[in-house]
Amino acid sequence: MIEFDDDMTACADLVHKGDPDRFATVMASPVAVRKPLFAIYAFNLELSRAPWASTEAMIAEMRVQWWRDVGAEIAAGGPVRRHYVATPLGQVLRSDLGVHIDSMAEARRWDIYRDPFDDEAALVDHIDKTSGSLMWLAAATLGAEDEQSVRRFAYGVGVANWLRAIPKLVAEKRVPLLDGTSEGVRALAQSGLTALKEVRANRGAIAASARPALLPGWQASTILKQAISAPQRVAEGALGTSEFHRRASLIYRVATGCW
Repeated sequence: MIEFDDDMTACADLVHKGDPDRFATVMASPVAVRKPLFAIYAFNLELSRAPWASTEAMIAEMRVQWWRDVGAEIAAGGPVRRHYVATPLGQVLRSDLGVHIDSMAEARRWDIYRDPFDDEAALVDHIDKTSGSLMWLAAATLGAEDEQSVRRFAYGVGVANWLRAIPKLVAEKRVPLLDGTSEGVRALAQSGLTALKEVRANRGAIAASARPALLPGWQASTILKQAISAPQRVAEGALGTSEFHRRASLIYRVATGCW
């Protein structure tokens, strides 16, 4: 039996409360992979919350920088500072993967300020550095080698998650879309759906051991199709399905291995 120490139990609890969708995918995965996934997803939550920790930009910057320093410690292969998330993260993450934390943290600085993205390419880059890097950390830790395919799949998942976050970001006075028209929303959602289809058409490129890392995309196709057919649902915060459908679709993905 694999036992969780206090730190790992805290990571699992953090994900349970703050990221229930990813928590569900971890609990649906083999017991042996739950420790690394909980540590990585707990880190992602802590990093994503750092920019919102204070209305003072300097304090928020310091919170983000703290995680950049953690990433540097992991990349250096030396001891990692004592922290209930950073410590277990350092235990499960290979040193060569630690470098991705810096770009993830840099992308999160966008949340501190209220400037729009410079162009569509900047939004795509933001999604890659957040959703893409997170999924790659998880997948590589579980044995994946095809980074391009993982990041391509993560882009589709990231677009779906981004569209679901639009109402909250707008309420916080951020500018999440350069083109918020129905056509613009449809185009973004279609780009995400195309990415999912491309990677799923070549599933063999990703190691079977890494499948749990891709499970967080189990709802993405449905959400993107909703945004394409009814883009007004994005602003209304009405993307998603019933709890029954959510659970049933995850069970199906796990049972068939068709992430």
